[in-house]
Order: sequence, then C-alpha cells, then structure tokens
Amino acid sequence: MNQSGNESSRKKHPLLKSFLASFAIGGFLTSSIPLQARAEMVDSPKVVVDEVWQIINHEFVDRNFNRIDWIKKREELLEKNYSSKKQAYRAINQALKELGDPYTRFLPPEQFETLTSQTSGEVSGVGIRIAIDPRTQDLYIIETIRQSPAEEAGLQRGDRIVRIDGKPTALMDLDQASEALKGELGTDVNLEIARRGKPAFNVSVTRAQFEVPSVDFAMKREGELNIGYIKLEEFSSHAAEQMQKAIRELNQQKAQGFVLDLRGNPGGLLFASVDIARMWMSQGEIVDIVDRQGGHQTFSADNSAITDLPLVVLVDGDSASASEILAGALKENSRATIVGTNTFGKGTVQSVHSLSDGSGLAVTISRYYPPSGTNINKKGIAPDIVQALTREEQYLLSQDPSLIATKADSQYSKAIAILRTVGKLNHNNNSYGSILK
Repeated sequence: MNQSGNESSRKKHPLLKSFLASFAIGGFLTSSIPLQARAEMVDSPKVVVDEVWQIINHEFVDRNFNRIDWIKKREELLEKNYSSKKQAYRAINQALKELGDPYTRFLPPEQFETLTSQTSGEVSGVGIRIAIDPRTQDLYIIETIRQSPAEEAGLQRGDRIVRIDGKPTALMDLDQASEALKGELGTDVNLEIARRGKPAFNVSVTRAQFEVPSVDFAMKREGELNIGYIKLEEFSSHAAEQMQKAIRELNQQKAQGFVLDLRGNPGGLLFASVDIARMWMSQGEIVDIVDRQGGHQTFSADNSAITDLPLVVLVDGDSASASEILAGALKENSRATIVGTNTFGKGTVQSVHSLSDGSGLAVTISRYYPPSGTNINKKGIAPDIVQALTREEQYLLSQDPSLIATKADSQYSKAIAILRTVGKLNHNNNSYGSILK
C-alpha cells in the first residue's frame, strides 16, 4: 500500500500524478562525488543510478539497510561504466535486491507509466483488456472497462478482434496487438469484430482519456432483505468518491445491510483506505503508521460515517495492503464481520518517485499496524469466519465473473447468511446496525 503510489499484486497486484514525490538530483551527499566522476555523470545512466541511491539513503525504512554498507554501495555503483540504460537498470535492481525488501523496486518507464495510470484511476486508450487464446491464437476481448470508449461503442467480453486498422490480428502477438490499439487521444481505431451468432462487423472507437471505475455496486434482493453489494477493485485516487456515491445510492434504495467485497484487491493509496474506513466507522482508530525514526502517525474515524447498517467484508489471499488496513480497522472496531480466507500480509507503506529518464522507484518508507498494534506483515489478517472457495468455484467464477456475488459464490452466500441472522435480530429490536457496529 502506497502513501504516494500504488503497491500492486494483480492486474492489478494487487501499486500518481499529484501523488508523485519529486526528487532533486544530487540533493544529498553530492559533495562526496569526485569531480571527474561528477563530470562523467552528465547525460550518463549514472544519473539515474545515483538518483535511486539518494532516495533509498534518505527514505528507506530500515536505517541499517539490511546490514549493507550503503555508502560503500554508492561508490561501487558509480565506479562502474554503463554502456546502456538497461545495464544501469540491472545494477540498480541488483542493489535493491540486497536490501531484502520486495516492495522497494525499480520501475522501467513502461512499468512506471502503467503504475501511474493505475493509481491515478485514469487511463487513455479505448478501454479493453485483450488476450490470445493459446489453442487457436485468436485475439479476444476479455474485459471492456466500464464508461470507456469501447463500452460506448458496444464492444463486449468475448468479442474476437479479427483486424485492427485493416491489419489481421492472426499475424500479431499480444504486444503487437496492444501497440496497434494505442494512439493519440482523439484519433480513431477501426476494429473488425467477430461475435458469436452474428456476422463479422466493423466498429470505429475513438481513443480518449477516461476514469477507470474502482467501485462496482448493486442492490441485491436476498429473500426478505435488500443487500447493498459493493466491489472495491483497488484504492485509486478516485476510489473514495466512488465509494461514497455507492453507499449513498444504496442507502437511498433502502439497503438493510452491506457486503463489501475486497477479494483480489491489491491495495493502493493510503489516504483512500483511511477515507473509506471513515465512511463505515463513526469512531475508533483506523491505522498507525510508524516511520524509520520511530515516529507515529495515527489515523482515526472522525464521526463522518455514512451508514451504520450491518456489514460483512469478503477477503482472500490477494486482499493486500490498503485492503488489509480497511479490513483490520473494521474487524478490530467490531464494525464488520470478516469472511473468507487469510489476507495477503503486507504491512508496509511505499512512496513512489519519478526519475529523470521517465523511470520510477517505489521505496518502503514506513510500516503500518492495525488498532491492536499487531504486526500483520507476512501474516495477514485472519477472517472472523473462514470460508474458502473450492477449486471448482474458483474456476467457475474466473471463467464467468457474472457469477460473483450469486449463489454460485459460497463466500458471498455465507455473508448473506450472516446478514440474514443479524437482520432478524435487529428486526426483533426494531433497529438495524446495532449488532455489527
């Protein structure tokens, strides 16, 4: 989970625009570089190497640098001659590996661009995710992003892309197809589509910048109860406002309880997790952040909760980072029942920096603890009620996502059973929300 960026564990994982932390080259210890070495660094890959070293030296949470002599490491890095950026990148990766922290990592320009889009919650393009069927080598749309140009053009999951701007996709690999779909904002890409049960047709899609929904929600009638179901994909910069909208709309539709689905959510922005926790909690501590000097920054609820209705939270082994902050706060303040399997176990916070050549660096700057003070790193959060999906269920839900949060989803069914019990208890007391709050 990032303070200034995103820690990912999916498409996801799964981690900036105004959230990016900038870094001044040579801002620290530059006087220790010999004059000749400083001259050699101009327009050299060594510039990025030293930027990375400086950020780690200034911010890395472990002041002992995993028992590495970090000053000596700088000398070693700057003594080398790098014939290319790739060679410098390999040296950076090796140096970071020695720190023993998988979340402090270097991001080449393309990966950094993906990260910034993911965390900002905005992307540019047509708005589809594609895959190649290994059996037939056909190119398919596996997801059409909501509110994207592709959705507006009527493209659907399962559509086969036959040609892109007249070029047959049979001759393309996945990277080539992705590149063919890219282009300047406002320009069109022409796709020939084959859809089951229909003749092939052409559709023109205009590339645009659009907000990626982090929240999906629906009112579900489960027997005698109206259940507000909310799926939170990741904690992007737009996640809190989208969550607020979801809760309020479901309240207006007379929800009697909520299921908050954090399964597969890799995390994201720290402040998004705090803001969202406050929507569910009126009081109580949310998270304690501890920096490398031992300083504490504690975030608590501020009496701004939107609802106190009964709440069940679904988690799994891919619920990480900011998801664990939210789940931990709701669990330990007795605000929700947690259902599923043990969460991922990532108890650190990263800051993300842009570097001078378009690459980036994620560096672990602090550790976080739920209200109990328990260290969840590499341990995760245990659910109140353990409910694992069978392999058959996992396969079925992955092949047909429309079955998620239905009777085919045993974790969701368990959540409904809990809410039904709470609903009956509260009905007898003429009050909703008092049991799980």
